[in-house]
Amino acid sequence: MMSMTFGWSSSVTLLFDFWDVHGPAGMVLSVFVVLLLTVFYEVLKVWRLWLSRSSKLAQPQSVYAPPPPCYRSDSTAALESSPSESSLTPIEPHPPAANTTHRWLLHAIQTALHMLQVSLGYMLMLCVMSYNTWIFLGVVVGSVLGYFISFPLVVHK
Repeated sequence: MMSMTFGWSSSVTLLFDFWDVHGPAGMVLSVFVVLLLTVFYEVLKVWRLWLSRSSKLAQPQSVYAPPPPCYRSDSTAALESSPSESSLTPIEPHPPAANTTHRWLLHAIQTALHMLQVSLGYMLMLCVMSYNTWIFLGVVVGSVLGYFISFPLVVHK
């Protein structure tokens, strides 16, 4: 039966039967691979956020025009340009064909990236569930390093 406490062993089986580690050299290589996978996971997470933000900036604004400025002084002009009336005035829409295709492509890319992120996240969780302290530290250090590397993408628009 597998132990459910963290240990410092250099023998562990990770994810698949062929990833069977025996010895310090194999453990160092496995920790490095898990660290790189975790860095990639963090970069992927921030990249998806950046892609979502940039796609929202590229989308056209609402199809309803903002209220036009009122410079006339009579009461009829004030009523015609009131926010309740003018905010419901539709503006000319952009051609939907190219924009719709672009949105669907962007959505497909984000869906694929989400699938990759979730799969990788569960694989890293299963690595941690091997209860090997070295692997756990590789995941933690990889997460910190990945966030540190990808942080400029979060801050800059």
